[in-house]
Amino acid sequence: MYDLPSENPEEPGLPDQFHDWQPQLLSQTFRPLAVPIEQVLTAADLNIYYDPNNPKYYKRPDWFAVVSVPRFVEGGRLSYVRWQEGRSPLVVVELLSPNTIEEDQGLTLRGQQPPSKWEVYEQILQVPYYVLFDRVDDTLQIFRLEAGLYREQSESRLWIEELQIGLGLWRGRFADWERQWLRWYDSEGQWIPSEQERVALERQRAESAEQRAQLAERRAQALAQKLKEVGIDPDSL
Repeated sequence: MYDLPSENPEEPGLPDQFHDWQPQLLSQTFRPLAVPIEQVLTAADLNIYYDPNNPKYYKRPDWFAVVSVPRFVEGGRLSYVRWQEGRSPLVVVELLSPNTIEEDQGLTLRGQQPPSKWEVYEQILQVPYYVLFDRVDDTLQIFRLEAGLYREQSESRLWIEELQIGLGLWRGRFADWERQWLRWYDSEGQWIPSEQERVALERQRAESAEQRAQLAERRAQALAQKLKEVGIDPDSL
């Protein structure tokens, strides 16, 4: 991992702000209850090295998630080295852009070296779920690995049965931008809260608890006053 980092000064930077914000929302809402959070890794633009015989070959997904590996390692991951980690990503999401759309969709020539992104995900890493999202027309393509090949699904959402978590399109505000976003939902079909939403929910719960405590205190004081008015000392009860 430390010999094979993700930094590459020769590669261009992120194409736009969406490629920065969308992975953040995916990571914040990927909270499968079936796996302890400390065994869930999510990453964006982190190199995946997949071939120990060609250790400089890598692919860099826009976002991916791996389960049953440590969420953090000492010093932080500089890359994801498949033959050291022991597990492939469970799901990969690519955000389509003009420079990469053909490779993302598996339309480039196959059998070359290094292999295409599609070949690596399908044949080498064997990623079970592969998702493509076109932010221009808000279209979603979902591929499942079936008998060693990707098959496009007709469903408009992805449901991962083994994790009891799903991925769909949500229209709302994130990073002060109102638009269609990819985000994860739970087994009841409810959108899993983002970090900002979790903070707001906790604040709301705390405020509600404080209001209930204040109401109970006022009721107790009112009752004590009524008892005093009829000659009963409330402290003697």
